[in-house]
Amino acid sequence: MQQPLSFEQLSHIFRKGCKPRHTWRIGTEHEKFGFHLDSFKPLAYAEPSGIAQVLQGLMQLGWQAIYENNQPIALTKNHASITLEPGGQLELSGAPLASIHDTYTETKSHVDELAIIARALNIDFLCAGFQPKWSRDEIPWMPKARYEVMRNYMPKVGAKGLDMMLRTSTIQANLDFESEADMARKMRIGFCLQPLVTALYAASPFADGKASPQLSNRAAAWLDTDPHRTGTPECVFQDNFGFDDWTAWVLDVPMYFIVRDHEYIDCAGESFRTFLEGKLPQRMGEYPSLEDWELHTSTVFPDVRLKQFIEMRGAAAGTLPWICALPTLWKGLLYDKQAEDDIWDMVKDWQRDELLALRENVPTTALQTKFRDTSVFDLCKNMIDIAQAGLENINICDAQGNNEVRFLAPLQATLAQRKTRADIWLQQYQTVWQQSVDPLFSQADASFVSHNSIALPSSS
Repeated sequence: MQQPLSFEQLSHIFRKGCKPRHTWRIGTEHEKFGFHLDSFKPLAYAEPSGIAQVLQGLMQLGWQAIYENNQPIALTKNHASITLEPGGQLELSGAPLASIHDTYTETKSHVDELAIIARALNIDFLCAGFQPKWSRDEIPWMPKARYEVMRNYMPKVGAKGLDMMLRTSTIQANLDFESEADMARKMRIGFCLQPLVTALYAASPFADGKASPQLSNRAAAWLDTDPHRTGTPECVFQDNFGFDDWTAWVLDVPMYFIVRDHEYIDCAGESFRTFLEGKLPQRMGEYPSLEDWELHTSTVFPDVRLKQFIEMRGAAAGTLPWICALPTLWKGLLYDKQAEDDIWDMVKDWQRDELLALRENVPTTALQTKFRDTSVFDLCKNMIDIAQAGLENINICDAQGNNEVRFLAPLQATLAQRKTRADIWLQQYQTVWQQSVDPLFSQADASFVSHNSIALPSSS
């Protein structure tokens, strides 16, 4: 008979992520919106030239399918995976890699594969943080059972949860840690810097086919999704924060579902603590497995998420240079000891309450947002300088002698111009685009495959 799990077993899921520094890797995940070139309409799953055909095309290129109800809903190859977000956003979850040079190679290969399929199907993929043209009701849902549970539950806990699911798109960087103390400091730094990253990556000033008050509609959607599982958990800012504190927080996040015999069972709103006691209404007398717990840990969505690695989740979608820039930034800040000390000195006295206010303001004013006696723009300059110094200390070079600093180029260019992609797109919208968002779908800095030969600069 199955025995109840102990708190220590739950916490150990996170604790066993500790790794020696010399084994650290970095992973990158990125999403994009598929659309038909002739209409800009989003791709449905089963239609001609739709998502199913995209997946079938990738299967012809060596990807192995994962099926649900006899339909391919995910792919795997070389320790990477391709999955579907609720509104058909196609996501590559990259393998854990040793350098950003490897990240570039992995991402470029993904772009090239999608370009082959896109040309055959007359489609493309848009890299923006929020669907700029189509309303929530016009986005087709993907045929994944977990999304049906979330679709029913989201409106009960936030006004924009369905927008988050259907109309947002992101880039994420995944980092390793060597100890509980190392994890705790990286998490604290990550939460402090997420508003800065959100500002740098602001790339969603449009909604429903017109300009909006926000430079980041993606970040604004997350502000009203589900307060119990998003944002900035208070425990991270407590003294001596550790794995047990994170475990306790996750335990108190309401459940979505469990899986039995490949079927999703709706448990939305129920307590995992009740499940631990064998009193889950949907499964009375049954205790959870570690697989149930790991599934539950994947349904919390804070700005920084702890698994057996740390997920940095604050950036909007972007093209190849922007995808590579995010793991580069975090590696430079957190994989060099001196850089980590320097960025810690910058943020160590930041308080959770003022960060919550910063997080509220950044979607609207991005780099111009005020913080204490300075601005997000100035803080970003300091952050990138520290990251550059860290990367120069690490100094991993490719065959041409370029180190990883060159991958910071989009972030450095944003600060040099004092304009985010959102600022630039809004300016074009008001002038050459004649107040239409349609030209965005063919922009070089927004189209994932039409401009797939973008070169990165060499190190200076």
